[in-house]
Amino acid sequence: MKNSLLIVNLGTPAEPTTQAVKQYLKVFLSDPNVIQMPKWLWQPILNHIILPTRSWRSATFYQHVWQPLGSPLMQYTQLQAQQIQALLPDWQVSYAMTYGQPSIAGELHKLQNAGVDNIVVLPLFPQYSTTTTKSIVDQVEATGIPTQIITDFYQHERYQQLLAKTVANQWDPDKYDQLLVSYHGIPSSYVRKGDPYLQQCTDTTTNLMSLVPSLNRDNVTQVFQSKFGPMPWLKPYLRPTLQQLPVLGKRRVLIVAPSFMADCLETLEEISVQGYQTFGSAGGELYDVVPSFNDSTDFSSFLAQLATDEVTHDCEKSL
Repeated sequence: MKNSLLIVNLGTPAEPTTQAVKQYLKVFLSDPNVIQMPKWLWQPILNHIILPTRSWRSATFYQHVWQPLGSPLMQYTQLQAQQIQALLPDWQVSYAMTYGQPSIAGELHKLQNAGVDNIVVLPLFPQYSTTTTKSIVDQVEATGIPTQIITDFYQHERYQQLLAKTVANQWDPDKYDQLLVSYHGIPSSYVRKGDPYLQQCTDTTTNLMSLVPSLNRDNVTQVFQSKFGPMPWLKPYLRPTLQQLPVLGKRRVLIVAPSFMADCLETLEEISVQGYQTFGSAGGELYDVVPSFNDSTDFSSFLAQLATDEVTHDCEKSL
C-alpha cells in the first residue's frame, strides 16, 4: 500500500511585482470563505477599489522580504516537504498552495496518477478557520479524489511542546515585560456564525502558558493582526496594543505568532518591521520576534508523525 502526503499553505504571488500581487489578491479575495459578502456587492469593491490601491503597496512589502529563490513562504514550505520526504522514504510527499501554484487540484491529480492508495492532506494551519482550512477542504472535495484531511492540530501535545520550546528558548522574565501571542485575525462576525478559530487560538495560548512556567496572565497578551477592511475583527489588535504597552510601562516585548508555520509577509514585514517601528515610536525599548518553525527538523518530524498517525487511525477504523 502506497501512502502520500500533501501539505498545503496559503499561497504567495509568483513574483514581487504589482501585476503578480494583483493576480494573487484577486483569487485570494474572491474566495467566499475569506470574504463572506454577496458577489454582486463585493466584486465591484474588490476590482475598482481594493486591487488598484492595495496591489502596488503589497508589492513593495513583498520586495522587502523576497529572497533570491523566491518567496520565503514558498521556500520554507518546499523545504518542509523535502524534510518530511526524507523522514518518510516509502511515502510520496508533495506540497500545494490554496491560492497560486502549485495548486491543490493539480497536485492531487498527480498523486492519483502515480497510483497511491492513501492521500493525506495536511493544511499547515494549527487552528481551524473557514477562512483557511475550509477553503482547502472545499478544493480537495471538488476534485472528487478520496483523501484524509487533518483539519487542525492545535491540541496535539507535540505541537504544543514545540511551540513552548521555541518561546522558552527566548523568553526571559528578567529581560522582557510582556509576551504578545499574535494570531492572524478574522472578522468577528465569522466567529458569531460558528467559526471555532477564536476558541482554538485561546486554547493554544492557554496551553502555551501552562508549558512555560514563567508565563502567566499578567505577562502574556493574546492579540490579532492583519486586519483588512472596515468590519470589526477579533480584538485586541496588534498595532494599538504595541502603542499602548509603553504607556503602561511595558517597554520590552517578545512576540510569537503561532498561526504561522513558516515566515511570510505577515511575520517578516508586518510583525518584524512595522511592529518594531510602531513599538519604538511609542517609546518601546526592546522588541524581539520568535521565528516561525521554518526549516526546523523537529517540526517536519511532527508533521510526518501527524500523517502516519492519520493513516494508522484510518486503518484501525476499517478493521
